[in-house]
Amino acid sequence: MKAKQVTMFGLLAVLLSLMPVTKGVAADLLPPQQAIQVASAKLQEKLQDKSFTKDFTKITQFVNEVIYPHTDFDRISELVLGKIWKTATTDERERFKHEFQTLLVRTYSRAFVEFNDWSVRFLPIEMGSDEKKVVVKTEVLQPGIQPIGVNYRMRLSNGEWKAYDIMIEGVSLVTNYRSTFTNEVQTKGSLNAVIEGLVKRNAEALAAKPAANS
Repeated sequence: MKAKQVTMFGLLAVLLSLMPVTKGVAADLLPPQQAIQVASAKLQEKLQDKSFTKDFTKITQFVNEVIYPHTDFDRISELVLGKIWKTATTDERERFKHEFQTLLVRTYSRAFVEFNDWSVRFLPIEMGSDEKKVVVKTEVLQPGIQPIGVNYRMRLSNGEWKAYDIMIEGVSLVTNYRSTFTNEVQTKGSLNAVIEGLVKRNAEALAAKPAANS
């Protein structure tokens, strides 16, 4: 699977993971698994409102509100930039984090109105009561195709479990984005130029209709 395909599927898988889980497992979920499941009822309710799914601005606002509490965007941004993060200014870090979060949320939002007939199955995990990091293992299910493994690296932050990486069939979403942005910085000459490009792309995508390409 190509890096771009993994990235796009990964974003869709994150959204799908927040949908209702397979019946019979919810009561047995551990705290980090429950963190992923918490948003399921809210998203499922919104999916039933067809008028809501036609308003992309409302969709992006809602998806951001639902996903943000369960995603460690600070850590993701730092991991995605890698060595570049260490030399970035405080302003560049904050601007990149904001635009990168916008990029993820708008991509989730487009998937939110396009996907159909998916479910997620949580696989067993073992963890001690004092563990601060864990990999939550799931499978994305769709009729007619093999289950797709989607695992979430999560850590306990200020008493809450948050995701900071997603692995699709063993391929890390963070690693793919790091490669993308590293190449862009080398090509454009600076992180600031990459951020400006993100600002433009996000503005254009958010102004477009939901069906438009991002």
